[in-house]
Amino acid sequence: MASDDILTTAANGILTLTLNRPEKLNAITPQMHMVLEAAFDRFAADDSLHVCIVTGAGERAFCAGSDLALFDASAPYPKTGYAGLAQRYDLAKPVIAAVNGICLGGGFELALACDMIIASDKAVFGLPEPKVGLIAIGGGIHRLVRQVGLKQAMEPLLTGRNIAAAEGLAMGFVNQVVAQGELMAATEALSNQIITNAPLAVRLTKALAMWGLDQPTLVKALAGQVDHPLFEVWRGAEDTTAGPKAFAEKRKPEWRGR
Repeated sequence: MASDDILTTAANGILTLTLNRPEKLNAITPQMHMVLEAAFDRFAADDSLHVCIVTGAGERAFCAGSDLALFDASAPYPKTGYAGLAQRYDLAKPVIAAVNGICLGGGFELALACDMIIASDKAVFGLPEPKVGLIAIGGGIHRLVRQVGLKQAMEPLLTGRNIAAAEGLAMGFVNQVVAQGELMAATEALSNQIITNAPLAVRLTKALAMWGLDQPTLVKALAGQVDHPLFEVWRGAEDTTAGPKAFAEKRKPEWRGR
């Protein structure tokens, strides 16, 4: 599914998705949800792609949320949720948000659904839905509480106030704050650090981290991880044997993803 509103580029194992409505602060239309779902489907299925970067076109905004001029509360989201990511629970590959400016409402929900957030020093986050009679049902409420804790989350959730990039870093939902002009370079550098690692090990690590959050105790998480479907794939993989061998022989491993 093609759309000028979502630009996709793939190079060196990285898929970059750019929300491309800068004149509308990259606000998301109903069609864009479906296009994003298809793009994340492609990312999940393509073994040559290891990291996905999501960003916004222009310098003003990552995404200002849903385009309220086209908003329809009865319109369904795709099966994978808001922006094709909010309810996608089986994506083991890393997704990084490169937030270059305004990141509000559904835009913040999209960023929170990513595994990491790199923010420019111009970035501003928030869930202002209550100010217009709405609620952040695209995952924002539940993810913010889980990622920063109840007390930290409740104030911005109930007031709808904005959160500057530096405060987001202090709260814990932002990984790095960089100068605006260094945003994509910093995000690509982080992506390349991930790509140097064994693909199956990266995917199992993410899968176990997310799965473990749903376990009631640490004891159950540790005991049950060997039963995760990806665990046997990793344990029997060629890379799992080749990596320690390369380390012992003091040479760089050649990952095959199998």
